[in-house]
Amino acid sequence: MAAAKKRNVCPEKTSEESVKRAKTDLNSKVEKIIESRKNANDIFDILECLQSEKEKDVASAINACSKLFCTLLERRDLFLGKLPEEDEVMSGGYSAEEKYRMFIRHRYNSCVEMLLEHLGHELHGVKESALCCLMKFAAGEGQHPLEDLDWSEHYSFPRELIQAVVDRLLSKTADASLLISRFQQFLEMEDIRYYVMSSIRENVGKVMDKNKGAVVPIYQNNVLTLMSNISIPSQESELTNFMVKQEAKHKDWKAAKLNEHKRVFERMWLVFLKYKLPSNMYKKILIILHDSILPHMSKPALMIDFLTAAYEVGGAISLLALNGLFVLIHQHNLDYPDFYKKLYNLLEPSVFHVKYRARFFHLANLFLSSSHLPVYLVAAFVKRLARLALTAPPAPLLIVLPFIYNLIRRHPTCRVLIHKPSAEDEPLEDPYLMDEEDPAECRALESSLWEIKTLQKHYHPDVAKAAMLINTPLSEQEDDISDLLEITAYELMERDLKETRTKSIPLEFETATQLLQGGGSVLGQHFCLD
Repeated sequence: MAAAKKRNVCPEKTSEESVKRAKTDLNSKVEKIIESRKNANDIFDILECLQSEKEKDVASAINACSKLFCTLLERRDLFLGKLPEEDEVMSGGYSAEEKYRMFIRHRYNSCVEMLLEHLGHELHGVKESALCCLMKFAAGEGQHPLEDLDWSEHYSFPRELIQAVVDRLLSKTADASLLISRFQQFLEMEDIRYYVMSSIRENVGKVMDKNKGAVVPIYQNNVLTLMSNISIPSQESELTNFMVKQEAKHKDWKAAKLNEHKRVFERMWLVFLKYKLPSNMYKKILIILHDSILPHMSKPALMIDFLTAAYEVGGAISLLALNGLFVLIHQHNLDYPDFYKKLYNLLEPSVFHVKYRARFFHLANLFLSSSHLPVYLVAAFVKRLARLALTAPPAPLLIVLPFIYNLIRRHPTCRVLIHKPSAEDEPLEDPYLMDEEDPAECRALESSLWEIKTLQKHYHPDVAKAAMLINTPLSEQEDDISDLLEITAYELMERDLKETRTKSIPLEFETATQLLQGGGSVLGQHFCLD
């Protein structure tokens, strides 16, 4: 039994020792390569370990490569300029110094290619280590460029390496959201963010054109995840965190100008949104559009095509598109034809059941707040909401009824809908045309709000109480519906089930101590138990 137990334990100890030994060997090889050029061929052993199938070996190799090539970059041991092919290096008339630098540069390129491959590794630990190592290389190339800067207007930045990293992050076959979230910390640097945005735009155009504009769900989801992590500072003075300093030319660098950031940000989003998107992605974009996208664009009005297309989709997507349209109409003087007609047609039974209901009524309240709207238009909205209220759940009704009352308060001419005199021989049919899409032709002003009168007999007491308000003159002060927008059926139920404490009711001044006694002995004087 002891021998068997020993056999079970020894391999584990052996594997741990082998990992430690391998890590020590890699570190010693790195030290030897850095100390003397005669050990340069040991780089092959490190790169071979980088291709291992064992996670710990790969992690050790990545750390070794990071230390080795960052040091060589800092010492400027890599060849600068256009790199000849390896066969040409051996046959060409280059000096020993040039051949060494070219050899190191080729090994560096091989290492970068392997690390880029590891960004698609099945283990997240390997992917994260490879990403961090590549970004260290990018910082090293930024400080010690591998290109021959022989003209004054050139700005040193590892664009090709950043483009390669972005291309790998935007996988077409695997969800890279976890790795992208790790990459987010690098987007806090202004220059990296600027060139990442340019790289995304190029990548999206290339991939989507290759797929002829067809939907590529996994790829487009990765792109959206990466783009939604990008935020632009509000002032140019906030552009202070750079990976690469351009010294005297820094102020003229595009990556150091806020307007250039906004321009690239705008072009990135416009290129992405011009292609067909998965249906669920419309909602994700529209939710963040008014807060995270439009404020950072140099020309927000360019989003009108996307918002118009989304607004005409219908359902919840149309409701969410309202936010972006409101920003363009209110802040950028956008003229949107038939806006109120389309808003009127969004009022369907489904509007009471979507989770964006609160946002819709908040925006509808803003759009209908103007006192200069024609009476027929306001009356059409009031009548349509009242008709829909007949089949709505209790929670939305507590929003709709105050909403209707506020519209009537803003437009006193609509009070005719409340007090509609009728003759005895007048037909009882409602002239309002529910199916009419044009609010000007629905004949709302010829009708009345009999629906609210019906709701006074609603099974829910709060709804019936709210509907009873129409029987009394409406006050001039509008109801604040902001507290009601988020109310749910669960909250209504909890409120109804909550015990209400009633005050103690006095029944008798003197407490009775026995039957027919107490209370002034009045009962005892006139009655007995015999």
